[in-house]
Amino acid sequence: MKVRTLVALVSVFCASISWAREPFVVKDIRIEGIQRTEAGTVFSYLPVKVGDTLDDEKAAAAIKALYATGFFKDVRLESENGVLLVVVEERPAIAQISIVGAKEFEKDKLKEGLKQAGLAESRIFDRATLERAEQELKHQYISRGKYGVKITTTTTPLERNRVAINFHVDEGKTAKIRKINIIGNKEFPEKELLSAFVLRTPGLLTWFTKEDQYSKQKLSADLESLRSFYLNRGYLEFSLESTQVSITPDMQDIYITVNIVEGPKYTVSEVKLAGEMLVPEADLRKLIKLAVGDVFSRERLTESVKLITDRLGDDGYAFANVNASPQLDKEKQQVGFTFFIDPGRRVYVRRINITGNTRTRDEVIRREMRQFEGGWYSTSKINRSKQRVDRLNYFNAVSIETPAVPGATDQIDVNVDVKEKPTGAVMFGAGYSNMEGLILSGSIAQDNIFGTGKFVNLMVNTGSVNKTYSLSYTDPYFTRDGITAGFDLYKRTLNTATLVAVNSFNTDTTGAGLRFGIPINENDSIMAGLGAENVIIHLGDNSPQRNVDFVQKFGKSTINIPMTLNWRRDGRDSAIWTTSGTTQRVAAEVGLPGGDLTYYKLSYDLRWYYPLTDTFTLMLNGELGYGGGYNGKELPFFKNFFAGGNTSVRGYNISSLGPRDSNNRTLGGNKRAVGSIELLFPMPGLKNDRSVRPSIFLDAGSVWGPGGVIPEQEGLRYSAGIAVMWISPMGPLKVSVAQPLNNHPGDNLQRFQFQFGQQF
Repeated sequence: MKVRTLVALVSVFCASISWAREPFVVKDIRIEGIQRTEAGTVFSYLPVKVGDTLDDEKAAAAIKALYATGFFKDVRLESENGVLLVVVEERPAIAQISIVGAKEFEKDKLKEGLKQAGLAESRIFDRATLERAEQELKHQYISRGKYGVKITTTTTPLERNRVAINFHVDEGKTAKIRKINIIGNKEFPEKELLSAFVLRTPGLLTWFTKEDQYSKQKLSADLESLRSFYLNRGYLEFSLESTQVSITPDMQDIYITVNIVEGPKYTVSEVKLAGEMLVPEADLRKLIKLAVGDVFSRERLTESVKLITDRLGDDGYAFANVNASPQLDKEKQQVGFTFFIDPGRRVYVRRINITGNTRTRDEVIRREMRQFEGGWYSTSKINRSKQRVDRLNYFNAVSIETPAVPGATDQIDVNVDVKEKPTGAVMFGAGYSNMEGLILSGSIAQDNIFGTGKFVNLMVNTGSVNKTYSLSYTDPYFTRDGITAGFDLYKRTLNTATLVAVNSFNTDTTGAGLRFGIPINENDSIMAGLGAENVIIHLGDNSPQRNVDFVQKFGKSTINIPMTLNWRRDGRDSAIWTTSGTTQRVAAEVGLPGGDLTYYKLSYDLRWYYPLTDTFTLMLNGELGYGGGYNGKELPFFKNFFAGGNTSVRGYNISSLGPRDSNNRTLGGNKRAVGSIELLFPMPGLKNDRSVRPSIFLDAGSVWGPGGVIPEQEGLRYSAGIAVMWISPMGPLKVSVAQPLNNHPGDNLQRFQFQFGQQF
């Protein structure tokens, strides 16, 4: 740019000298030398009009103005009998840009980057812009660890004053981190310190994660992690002396050396509170996680400051300021802290603003808010509101900000921003086994119909085993107090003849029911339902004697009055990406007197999430079930519990575990126990992507009950494997690969299972 300006100024200066002639009145203006540029464009930039008197000053201004357009590389002014001749030489235009040899990046993305650098087709060609674009292209490759990249640029003249630009890229090999050295560590081995780093030397998965490629930003983050490692262990005077990054002459290997000074370990000598105590000091001291005699930890200090700030925020002090001032005693290697508290002004919420909800109505979100307009600000109510909106499961992301109201010192706004996700789904599940081949099922549902928050589920399953036609409707706010109401209509046909693992029988069930739910508190709710159903039983030729005896006793057709009662507690931190908390569910189904069958089924389900680190989450899941009959009757065989499949013990075929008949077909049972241990973590290389979450799992479970002829088949079965849950643009996809650990002869295995849904 500086070169262009200098050339223009020199040209203007020379033109001024060459124009040293008498001023004259411009009778006409002619443009010569233009090929692509319209004459009208030149006239629009030319500061001289017909009838003007042209002198040296105006001539210089005209030349400067035309140069400033960037369209021309030479401009001359001539005169002939009162006619002003503007003679120009256009800069060439870029006709095409081609990139050869680029594999690391998509060519379209590289061209977009060149466009942002000022180089694009149809634009005026400028050598300085080309050089900048070439450097930007190199920087892109260097950011991917390709330090040896070579870029050769050629420009080819074309007809009509145009040029073609070609970038030939020799990417070279990606430089790898061969060694990371930490010098100065005495208390901790280098291997333990390097475990806090993201950057590492080449390993089994680094080809995918790219963690063996140097990045200045990643190194800065790793050094901060190293600092936190020491500060959380009492080394208050820890310091990074220097960091050296070197690369071999062939641009292939990178070596990183970090020099540190650990310093002494400090313990806490005293903890004091000072400032304006609007909350009893005793209450605030309970929030401080540092005690006298403890080894200093910056993490616990930061947590203490946050807890005190949040506690003041619950009383409306949204802008409370808490500073922990240290007092070091280097001789005794002790540190004391004084927490200075400035609560600031108490504020209230002026307005709650909701954005991002393109389908969901405002009222659906507002009724989940526990922070109200006009009320005092409360940190816990803000957090609780976010959790409740999150648990609606209508959104991919929920964020809340609390900016101050301009011009007011005691008001804030609450800005709730959501990112909608598909809430309607056409689902189908699939699994594959050697005996049964492909197994399919499906349903159609809308969890947020017309953005009202109401649920509608229409299931149409035409599989060979299960044929289901059902309609369910739920209004989660049947009353303003949050009482839920809904109904179910269903017709189900179960035919186990095609299931190798299950004994042969067929049931046709037609029924209807009403449901009501009552919220007990923020986390607990109770759901009660009452229905009526007709069950028609058809037995196969090889049905077990237990089923035959049941039909002889109760008949092929029964009328039942099932009552259901459920209690659920949801204490998860997030329904989108759960890292902590629990969910519990207790369910009971009872066949009431007045119907043909009197029975009960009880079940308990617990899921517990615990964050092991910022990356890994431990999930424990346990399910228990028990059933039986009363009033002299028994649990109907078609109400039995089953286990096996991708919702219980993976690696075994669906409903294949537990008691079996003489034909090795599953009977089901009146007792069920299933559990799993699962380690959840982000997809390597996609840590910020909340749509993909893999896991490693260990499953166990089985079913017990009377009627089995092979008792050892009732024992617990174990399996282990890996699973991936992906919320894809086409719908949720869950894949698992499991290896049974103690399968017995006759067990029906299904190592690979997946479930996929199409969302709209």
